Amino acid sequence: MEYKAPLETYTGKVAEVVIGRGEKALKIGGENVLPFHFFEGEIANPPRLALEVLDTVPTNWAEWNLEPYKDVISDPVHWANKALELGADLVCLRLLSTDPAGDNVSGDRAAELVKKVASAIKSPLIVYGSGDETKDVEVLTKVAEVCAGEVLLLGPVVKENYEAISKAALDYGHCIIAQSPLDINLEKELNVKLLKAFPRERIVIDPLSSALGYGMEYSFTIMERTKHIGIMFGDSTMQMPIIADLASECAKAKQAKESEKQGLLWELVTAISLLLAGANIVILRLPQSLKILKEVIQGTT
Repeated sequence: MEYKAPLETYTGKVAEVVIGRGEKALKIGGENVLPFHFFEGEIANPPRLALEVLDTVPTNWAEWNLEPYKDVISDPVHWANKALELGADLVCLRLLSTDPAGDNVSGDRAAELVKKVASAIKSPLIVYGSGDETKDVEVLTKVAEVCAGEVLLLGPVVKENYEAISKAALDYGHCIIAQSPLDINLEKELNVKLLKAFPRERIVIDPLSSALGYGMEYSFTIMERTKHIGIMFGDSTMQMPIIADLASECAKAKQAKESEKQGLLWELVTAISLLLAGANIVILRLPQSLKILKEVIQGTT
């Protein structure tokens, strides 16, 4: 008698979010099954891979991390195009120079740069502020205004500043990244607040990503629980795609700093783990890990 594996069906479905416009538009989410369970239902859109670009020359990157970008490292526009040449599905621009503890670049200047990058590349653009809750309001609201209609993915939006940033994103046609600190209850609380005025189809969840080693089990568990709650239990407040912003976290690990090979393995194992947990977008630093992950994803579809 032929064995047939039992199949599960679920009532929940992750919202499909569209980033970018026109030919640049890219869909994420939309699945009604658990990660890589192609045999049980529809995974409308495969996980997407982004390479990070900084708005300032990095001063603490390992030499082997700088090597692929050595000719473009001082120009974010060229750097972004290089990332796409290397195979990235989309670009993540980090506005680190806006940090008040650093160069404290104004929102106006940051928005001008984002506009240049968004206009120059043929993919959607993720934009992360510095992470300073107050300064990000100034920066991301200005970026939203100046880049109206580009359908950027803006973040991080946190409980301390979600009202101002989400309003600007809503007014000017962008998507947002709802970030919470590795706590499923805080994640849901922020989602509930956002959904009162902001459409689910324009929200991506960032539960924070830890690198391989101490902390990654928390990231894995939170992402996995988010998917379970949204898909298996049909909770509409948790049915948004997930972004795993792991590039800088992996590069900070002691082991990743010791050699190029270990750095690659650290990013790869972290990324594969979080993809299995349910990430829909993964932000990477290394073109080598991007190439390998693309092969892994294509081999499962």
